Amino acid sequence: MDPRAYTPVTTALRLCLHALLAGLLLLAGLRAAGEGAPHATATVVLAGVMAAMYAAGALAPAVQPHTRAATVWLGALGAVWLALLALSPDALWVAFPLYFLQLHLLPSRWGLPAVAVTAAAAIGSFLLHGQQVTPGTFIGPLLGAAVAVTTVLGYDALFRESERRRELIDELVSTRAELADAERTAGTLAERERLAREIHDTLAQGLSSIQLLLRAAERSLPEDAPATAHVRRARESAQDNLAEARRFVRALTPPALQQGSLTAALSRLSSRTTAPEPTVRFAVSGRPVELPTPYEVALLRTAQSALANAVRHSGARRVEITLSFMETSVSLDVVDDGQGFDPAAGPVDTDGGGFGLPAMRARARSLGGTLSVETGPGQGTAVAVTLPLPAAEGQDGRVAKGRGSTGSGEGRAA
Repeated sequence: MDPRAYTPVTTALRLCLHALLAGLLLLAGLRAAGEGAPHATATVVLAGVMAAMYAAGALAPAVQPHTRAATVWLGALGAVWLALLALSPDALWVAFPLYFLQLHLLPSRWGLPAVAVTAAAAIGSFLLHGQQVTPGTFIGPLLGAAVAVTTVLGYDALFRESERRRELIDELVSTRAELADAERTAGTLAERERLAREIHDTLAQGLSSIQLLLRAAERSLPEDAPATAHVRRARESAQDNLAEARRFVRALTPPALQQGSLTAALSRLSSRTTAPEPTVRFAVSGRPVELPTPYEVALLRTAQSALANAVRHSGARRVEITLSFMETSVSLDVVDDGQGFDPAAGPVDTDGGGFGLPAMRARARSLGGTLSVETGPGQGTAVAVTLPLPAAEGQDGRVAKGRGSTGSGEGRAA
């Protein structure tokens, strides 16, 4: 039996089965000895042998359900019982605990025939010992067999149901642990993104402005002026601290963006979708330029959230992700052919983990952009986010990712 099945109830049932078989063997031996039966000595000896064999099998670790050892043990036990049954009619009552043993230890295809043979042997013992044949002669062993079969099969069904529930509970506990880990990871990444955005928008931008102002002051001073050296050292110090701030921003960048540009991250996102459907296609429109880290994070998170909604909720078969670079703005469009939803009622299953439509709108709004959703029942969904390029854009149309070039290349805007 499975060790998990050793509950107080099953343990009590096993002890009752042991006591029943031992009591019935003791009864057969005492009646044979007390009444002076012709084979009293042999009956007592066989009863003792069967009791010893039963005890040995019950304590043997190798005797487990559906094993060869259990089959051999039951065969030997049955042979001794048949010999005892031939000597004493009282041994027929031992058939009842044998029913339970056979049904428990043997597979169903062998257990049920073994019970039928045991019941037939018990009925035959009446005829062998010249007992009076009555309806009870047949009803008793057969009724006992029916009760044993019903009890064991019913218990097996309850045990299987209990095992299924236990597995479901284990799976639920495991899923809750995975969900908690995922939420902790998401919270950590969100905090990293927030810190990177704050450092970029405050410290890095401020140090970049200080560096530019000091460079302008340095150029306006004569080379031999006493203040020139101090201004140069201040500019170099601001430049070093700006580089350190940029290092912090890079260290706090989401892992998907650490391995390359936003375009590469979106391409990996499209190819990494593991569901059988939908088919995800990614395209780039316009000339790609480098974007500040907050822009890349906002666009990547929007794409991840919109794609996740298409995969999990809309039943879409095709999703198209388009990243468009324009003169003054950059936009991301995620279009699917799923079931859509009523814009007035909102989506049926909104992601409450921080990457739903409200979170996407808030992220776009924080960068001065907009997010629009076009959808309808059965018409698919189109999510579009547009972000204005930073005002510090260079003449060549490049927006530095956490840096901007000056004329000499030393003063870099964050």
